[in-house]
Amino acid sequence: MNEERNDYYIEIATGEISRSSTDSPWNFKISATDEEITQLREIFDSNHSVDWQNFYRAHVPYLQYHYDRQNDAYDENMRQAYGMIHQLGDGEAKKFIEGMGILNEENPQ
Repeated sequence: MNEERNDYYIEIATGEISRSSTDSPWNFKISATDEEITQLREIFDSNHSVDWQNFYRAHVPYLQYHYDRQNDAYDENMRQAYGMIHQLGDGEAKKFIEGMGILNEENPQ
């Protein structure tokens, strides 16, 4: 079974996924199936939820960033999103993400 792939344009900061390259700003162009886009949307939706948790956490002055599981969840979601974009992206997206080094952070030194 060969699922149809379509081009999508991703704005990573807002988690926006668009079929049009001209409707809004975008960072990465990918080619994905409906299932892959659903998976990427779930990652972005999860980060939106974590953002709200972080907003409330920001008002707890004694909790430091590096001890906060919501930040860990956000960071892991971003690694997953960048991993998917790298896998599905065009050459420019792959090169940019490889240059970030985010995919090599499985075992930080």
